[in-house]
Amino acid sequence: MYRNRPVIGICAYELPASFSHWREVDSVLLPAGYSRGVLAAGGLPVVIPPILDATEQLVATLDGLILTGGSDIDPGLYRQAPHAQTRGVVAHRDRAELELLSAAVAADLPVLGVCRGMQLLNVLQGGTLVQHLADVVADGGLHKGPPGTFTSHHVSIDPGTRLHSILGDAVDGHSCHHQAPDRVGEGLRVSAHAADGVVEGLEITDARFCVAVLWHPEEDLAGGGPLFQALVEQARAVAV
Repeated sequence: MYRNRPVIGICAYELPASFSHWREVDSVLLPAGYSRGVLAAGGLPVVIPPILDATEQLVATLDGLILTGGSDIDPGLYRQAPHAQTRGVVAHRDRAELELLSAAVAADLPVLGVCRGMQLLNVLQGGTLVQHLADVVADGGLHKGPPGTFTSHHVSIDPGTRLHSILGDAVDGHSCHHQAPDRVGEGLRVSAHAADGVVEGLEITDARFCVAVLWHPEEDLAGGGPLFQALVEQARAVAV
């Protein structure tokens, strides 16, 4: 059933979790929407924990890569002091994913970045982040609601971008972020904005496929499915 599908690596969270009789067990976790999205698009999802020094083997094994949501990125990686609201940094995840993303971009491996994944792409390319959107936009709640919830808001997509060719003029994105790109990194094109001007999409224009969005397509596979399909389509060409 799953033969000849392109292999899509999905970077996972690593954090304490509780289940059954166990409490606060260090765990590798991933919201199921990511793997379901890849499967529905015709890919074979492989969950990747944040591990260092395995980059060369991973890139040689994969046909595509997804950088997922999760914790705030260490501001030291873009030469800023931490804001009071920058929390939950997982330093080894930052290092592992930056190493893997850098190698994937260099190898022209198809990449999809989601939320934190988009922010990570911007940092890799020398960009910076707004560490707390509520400080700079009129309504920070547009982007991040109460803990454990997603908001939904309109995102306009710029014509002529790869993202526009996939999704068209606009989407209503499921959102859960309090950070966003500030200075855009070298070689990146902005592909989407929220109504308040927050950058919601980035892409490397001369890459085979390197597209990143600030919202969560895995939480709405009816609307977000085309992003997974586009990634898997490009990955299939790598796998041939």
